[in-house]
Formats: sequence, structure tokens, C-alpha cells
Amino acid sequence: MGFFETLADRIERIDSVVSVGLDPDPDRIPGFLSDRDLPRWAFNRRIIDATHEHTACYKPNAAFYEDPDGWRALRETVAYAHGKDVPVLLDAKRADIGNTTRRYAEALDRVDAITVNPYLGRDSLQPFLDRESKGVFVLCRTSNPGGADIQDLELASGEPLYERVAALADVWNANGNVGLVVGATTPDELETVRDVVPGVPFLVPGVGAQGGDAEAAVEHGLAADPDSDADVDVGLVNSSRGIIFAGEESARPADEATYFGAAGDAAKRLKKRLNRHRSTDT
Repeated sequence: MGFFETLADRIERIDSVVSVGLDPDPDRIPGFLSDRDLPRWAFNRRIIDATHEHTACYKPNAAFYEDPDGWRALRETVAYAHGKDVPVLLDAKRADIGNTTRRYAEALDRVDAITVNPYLGRDSLQPFLDRESKGVFVLCRTSNPGGADIQDLELASGEPLYERVAALADVWNANGNVGLVVGATTPDELETVRDVVPGVPFLVPGVGAQGGDAEAAVEHGLAADPDSDADVDVGLVNSSRGIIFAGEESARPADEATYFGAAGDAAKRLKKRLNRHRSTDT
């Protein structure tokens, strides 16, 4: 099965399009985990325990793991998520040329999908695209305010750059494994990109701590997967800090059960919030 077929089955089974970003900032990991071996792994394991019933996919950001202990923590995290039958999307934003990009694509040996940067063109992405069973999410219109500096630039054709990226991604989707990253903080652009690529699933960041538009994320972020038997539209709406650090507001520092219970509650609330806008809501 391809990634999007697997994802469709997962979405249908748990009735959720929530992606949880596993970004264990060492400065925010609670003190009661500081003496554990691999605190980031200990933190992620408890987050997964608390949230997996509501989570369609986990999205660790590579920036929080790029050191020896971090890579160990990431390997344990991926294996544990897979043990809960949840796919893992590595938010790495990779791409390069030649043998460098081929090495970057080897990350897909361990995870189910990855984010990539289209700035270097198709040849920089080909080793990722060739992994037919893996998902490849191409950055298109990101959720940060500075994304407009480049992504909104008007081309000679009159279209903004992000629309051209969307159209190219549709061309690159020969194996049916391409998605786009389009932020919920720019709902008008989200709608525009959906018009350009009606059948491409989106990863929609920015709902949660960034205050993105949840209704627009669902209305425009999901797409039917013609290769799946699941009767659901496919896509992911991500929240990271708003879920994994929810316990900072509601728990005493030493109260582990309450701290991680807050993360589970936050994931469940987001699932319900998004499902209010989904046609498949049960």
C-alpha cells in the first residue's frame, strides 16, 4: 500500500485528520523527565500514549533531533508510533543535488513520509518521488509570516510562485505519492492552491499555537484518494506545541499524569473541532 492509502485507512478507522507534531524542545521538557535516559524519547513516548487514539499521523521535526542522542530518540519514537499503528511523517524539508539528495532520501527507509523543499527543482526531489510507497509533501505556501517574501512573488505569467509550485507538484505526482504543505494561517491561498490541484492531499500546519483557520484547513486541505478503498478524504491538519505542551497550563510541575493527560485532551478537542467541518464526521 502507498502512504496515502495507509493514511486513508487510518483516518477512516479513528475518524481523525489530526497530525501531532513531536517537537520535544529540551528547554520545555518537564523536570520530572530530566533524569531519564533520552528525555526526548521519554517525553515522546508519553505523548504518543496520551494521543494516539486521536492521531492520524505523527510529525517529528528533524530540527529537534539533530544530535547523537536526538537521533536515538527519534528512532525509538518512530518505532513506538509504528507499534501503535500510526504512520510517521518526518518534517525535514530536505532537497539537494546528486548523491546528496539520494542520501537525504534514505530517511524514508525509516519513516512513512517526508517534507521536501522544491527550490532546487525536480531532479533534487526525484529520489524521494521514486519511493512509490512513501509520501512526499512539497513545501508550497507555508504558515510563517515571512513565507510571503518569496512564495507570493509574481512570475512573468502573472501567477504567484506558490501556485506554480502547486502545479509542478501535480506534474511530479506520477506515482500518486505527492502532497503539499499549505498553511492554515493563509486561508485564501489555501483555497487557491486547492483550485490548482483538486486531487492532491495537503499537510496543513498552523492550527493551534499559530491560530490558523481550522474550517479552511478541513474544507480545502483534504482530497479524495482514488487508490484507497477508504471512504474518506485524505489530508492532515497539524498541531505541535498546542498539543504536546498543553500540560504547561494545566498541571503542577511534578504531576506527570495530569501533564500528559492535558496533551491527550488537546488532541481530542482538535479532532472534534476539525470533525465539525468534515463531511465524514460520525
